[in-house]
Amino acid sequence: MNTEMYQTPMEVAVYQLHNFSISFFSSLLGGDVVSVKLDNSASGASVVAIDNKIEQAMDLVKNHLMYAVREEVEVLKEQIRELVEKNSQLERENTLLKTLASPEQLEKFQSRLSPEESAPESPQAPEAPGGSAV
Repeated sequence: MNTEMYQTPMEVAVYQLHNFSISFFSSLLGGDVVSVKLDNSASGASVVAIDNKIEQAMDLVKNHLMYAVREEVEVLKEQIRELVEKNSQLERENTLLKTLASPEQLEKFQSRLSPEESAPESPQAPEAPGGSAV
């Protein structure tokens, strides 16, 4: 790297970053690494060409990201459809079971749900038939 023409560390850093950007974006575009010598005599045309390559690379990255996001959205939409269908099926099954259950079974089921609904934070150990906790 020829850095004699740069006076400050900032100029050297900009030169190095620019060369890195060119090689990175060139590799994204599938082309050979573009070797550009930046010095005080660099023409405006080469700067415009580099800017165009960088813009093309950024567009390519954006297009790839958009494609990946669209694919993921389609997968998620399909999962939502499947879950809605399963939920609907379970609701129908629940309704059917409720209609087929006897009043005694429903009352027993409701009594099991009531203590759990009123105090879900304090689970208690079940009591043995003799009245002592197991």
